[in-house]
Amino acid sequence: MIWNGTPKFNYQKINRVDSTTGRVYSINDERLPSVTTILGATRSADSEAKLAAWRQREGEKKADQIRDDAAARGTIMHRILEGHIKGEGHMDLTKLGMEAGTMAQNIIDRGHFSPLTEVWGLEMPLWYPGLYAGASDVAGVYNGQPAIIDFKQSNKYKKREWIDDYFIQCAAYAVAHNYVYKTNIQSGVILISVKGGDVLRYVSEGKEFQHFMWTWLGRVGQYYKQQASGTIVPNVPKI
Repeated sequence: MIWNGTPKFNYQKINRVDSTTGRVYSINDERLPSVTTILGATRSADSEAKLAAWRQREGEKKADQIRDDAAARGTIMHRILEGHIKGEGHMDLTKLGMEAGTMAQNIIDRGHFSPLTEVWGLEMPLWYPGLYAGASDVAGVYNGQPAIIDFKQSNKYKKREWIDDYFIQCAAYAVAHNYVYKTNIQSGVILISVKGGDVLRYVSEGKEFQHFMWTWLGRVGQYYKQQASGTIVPNVPKI
């Protein structure tokens, strides 16, 4: 489908600030930590150990380069996919841009947008008053269900059991959307384009997605508890 560009809801504009202490959004005189900031601050000890071990194997310089290239590739891929939904073209002839273009086209060519029958908004800001904020790739109707849809790129194949944080991220946006706009989103869709050609589609809904919602709220509580105890730096830089 091609979206006409008119959001279904009056999504409020919020300001984003990136700092050394994390990403913060400013809205209605509140400064709220981002969803990704909270997820990063509340990672398990096991996840932290695995990340540290990977960085040690690769070396700090190479690990930083892999991370930065993946982030840039992902940003370009998002722009291409959003442009496709809006019926607009986007071309980037850099090396990373060409890779991102191929990865985006793989998602399109394999029909993963066919179940997207209604678009409510693209890259729209979402927040839960007093707690957190962020930006969702797509909100709309997917496979007949109101859903949050998230695009990811990966250097390697990811098993479903490895991506709980992706589903928790979708759940965070769903909780905020449901609270502010009185919707009932109970589904998260993850579309992962893997460098090399694979495209993975993982869907969470029903009781499983509700579990991710409750898990997210637990992570939010953990974040603010850590902040109150001084074990993390408050993400409230001046704006």
